[in-house]
Order: sequence, then C-alpha cells, then structure tokens
Amino acid sequence: MSQAFSATAIRRAVLSMAHAGATVHIACAFSLVEILAVLYRHHLRYPDNDPNGPLRDYLVLSKGHGVMAQYACLREKGWIAQEALDRYFGDGTPLKGLSDAHVPGCEVTAGSLGHGLPVGVGMALAARLAGTGQMCYAIVGDGEMNEGSMWEALLFAAHRRLDNLVVIVDENGFQAMGRTADVMGLGSLRAKFAAFGFEAVDVDGHDEAALDAALSAVRANRDGRPKALVARTVKGKGVSFMEDDNRWHYTRLNPDTYAAAMAELEQA
Repeated sequence: MSQAFSATAIRRAVLSMAHAGATVHIACAFSLVEILAVLYRHHLRYPDNDPNGPLRDYLVLSKGHGVMAQYACLREKGWIAQEALDRYFGDGTPLKGLSDAHVPGCEVTAGSLGHGLPVGVGMALAARLAGTGQMCYAIVGDGEMNEGSMWEALLFAAHRRLDNLVVIVDENGFQAMGRTADVMGLGSLRAKFAAFGFEAVDVDGHDEAALDAALSAVRANRDGRPKALVARTVKGKGVSFMEDDNRWHYTRLNPDTYAAAMAELEQA
C-alpha cells in the first residue's frame, strides 16, 4: 500500500498542531483520518495538483471542527507549508480551528453545523449541469445529522438525481455534549439515507481497504441515486486514552499527555 497519506503521520501532525496551538478537537479529527487518507490517496482528482482547478473534485468538510486532519493532508499535497502547521492557531496564521474556504483545498467555511452539506449539494448540481464529471464528497458528523437543513439537502439531492454526490458520515457515536443516541437518537442512518433515495452502505471507517472498495463501488454506479457511506468510527482512534472518551472533544494537551500520545503513535 502507498505510504502517502499515512494514517499514523496524519495523527502525529494533528497532535503537533493541537499542542502548538493549545487547542481542542483532537478526538473528532482522529476519527476522520482513514477516511481522508483514502480519499486523498486514491479518489480525489486534482488536475495539475491545483486545489482551485476548474475540473477538480470537491471535498466538503461539513464537519468543520475535524479540520486538523485535513490540514495534515493539505500539507502533504504541498498546498500549505509546514510552517503554517507549526504555528497552528497562532496570531496571524491562516489556519483556524474550523474549515475556512480561504485555505487552498478547503472548499467551504464550516463549523456552524448543517451548512456544509447543502453547499456541497449545490456544487454537485453545478457540476452536473455543466457536464464536467466532477464528484463532490461531503464529510459530515453523525451529530450534525440532527440538523434539519441536512435532510432538506438530502431530499433535494435525490430529487435532482445527483449521483456525483457522495455523503460520508463519520459515525463515531458522539457529538460535543454527549453520545448521539442520548442527545437525539438517529436509528439506522443507512436505512434513513436509503429511504431518502440514496444508495447507502455501511463501512468500517478505519479499514482503509474497505473504504477504498466502497468508494470505488459507489463512484462507478452512476444510476441516478446520490451516494452515502455510513462510516463506523471511534472518536479518538489511535491513542488508547482518547478512544471513545468524549472528554477529548474539548480537552487540551499538556506536556505529559502530548508525550504519551506521541509515544503510542511511534509504536503504531
């Protein structure tokens, strides 16, 4: 397997950014890592490696608070400098704690949940009308699926037969203040997507081979249905004391936890 976009390297970069910026949202970035690694390694098309190319595929990070994992990938693409990661969240840095459309490779300004997916649906529609063949991949959180704007966007996508849209749900079972099942039970997201007219599949969100196969299959099936991958993930995946512990949504690293987390990743 290609070593580009290594999951371990992405997690190490996230830890370094969070430590440098004394900031939060580590665990919700970790659950996205394999999803982003597979997308950037095998599926997203950027002619001439241009993040603003008119025929590029779109990656909409509607779950904008997971952006540190995307920044690590953008650094590997060569679109942002290592210095920017080193100064993450510092005065004057272009890299903020939420997805910002001013950063090359970030298609939307996201963070107010429920906004990114509707924008992505518009991008998919524009590409369909222009006949460009561009794909739009929208990554959303399972907690974000509480928002009514998400379901309105899904209805519109199915109505317009946007089979160039792939919605990927990072189903880590948590949102900011608790488990999604306790805050607002969503039931089977796969079944709900299917009821809304999507081709919908479940996948292990940390199994890179399974993600690759599922993304390849839905992209190839241009049957008029928009696509949904419900990716089962673990919040904080990769560092044992963060896994499935929602305190790491808002907890900051100190020198000891930073060293311990980095040591675990050294052994991965």
